[in-house]
Amino acid sequence: MSELSAAELTAVADRLRGAGVDLAGSLEAVLIAGGRSNLTYAITDGASRFVLRTPPRAGRTASAHDVAREHRVTAALMATDVPVAAAVLLCEDGDVLGAPFTVSGFVDGVAVRTQADLTPYDEASLTSVVNSLLEVLAALHSVDHCAIGLETFGRPDGYAARQLRRWAGQWESVGMEPLSGLAREVVNGLGISIPEQRSASVVHGDFRIDNTLLGVQGATNADRVTAVVDWELSTIGDPVADVAMMCAYRHDPFDLVIGAPSAWTSHRLPSADDLAAGYERVGGVALEHWDFHHALACFKVAVISAGIDHRRRAGSGAGAGFDTAGQAVEPYLELARECLHSNRTRKDLT
Repeated sequence: MSELSAAELTAVADRLRGAGVDLAGSLEAVLIAGGRSNLTYAITDGASRFVLRTPPRAGRTASAHDVAREHRVTAALMATDVPVAAAVLLCEDGDVLGAPFTVSGFVDGVAVRTQADLTPYDEASLTSVVNSLLEVLAALHSVDHCAIGLETFGRPDGYAARQLRRWAGQWESVGMEPLSGLAREVVNGLGISIPEQRSASVVHGDFRIDNTLLGVQGATNADRVTAVVDWELSTIGDPVADVAMMCAYRHDPFDLVIGAPSAWTSHRLPSADDLAAGYERVGGVALEHWDFHHALACFKVAVISAGIDHRRRAGSGAGAGFDTAGQAVEPYLELARECLHSNRTRKDLT
């Protein structure tokens, strides 16, 4: 079950009041996204709106639903040019909802998830949207994480090796036995190809159009990012890897993860290579060792897909993407292997 009971909402209200939030009345909640990752609810007291996020009720995988990290990074980024929702409350007491949860301010924006959601945007508007996405990601990577109190948010070096260990370990928990040989080949290939890390920054870890909110239609900022959301995979790491994750989601098998024609796979948007070039153009870091990072990103999406299928089999999720995400695992492993066998450089891609 993903609904919040009246007793749970009363407990949430008590925690909000304890944090200094003056509520006008009892809380009501509507699930606005949930199952594949953290559950996300719009909650209201009749006068103000908030967003509550908490991990799935069952079938959670270790470190994959870290709402405390989301709260910490967004609270720190509120003082920067990176658009985020206001951090209101972190509750790590599992007795309230059965898992930690966060409450943030409600941002009035548009969530673009499917290709149908792109219909209101003409080509000029889409170009502006993409430019805004790339500018926001480059702005995130330019933030001095020590200056905003995130000096202990993650280790600044060895990011690729740590990510490989983490996601290879996740594969051991959720992977599919028939694909174990292919996964092992990818993991081994990545392990012998880890490049030197040249820079470190806050990384989102899951950046794409549907993990942002855009301005409402008709407003002057309708083609701009008004908030970046879903920070559960954020840390201090290699910004090149962050760009690679954004680009890995541009591949067609991602539709199987979403369970619908995804906005981010639309042929109306730039290709993965063009996105990478655009990021460099707006002032992001140089994308060195691109094929390694793209391969690692594709492996991570394969593991994410396997994790969704794992939760389906555990009975903790239903709906779009749960019945099809498992079918994305092999194509993403194949993409990772292809990247490892490529000798391209950034010059070849621009």
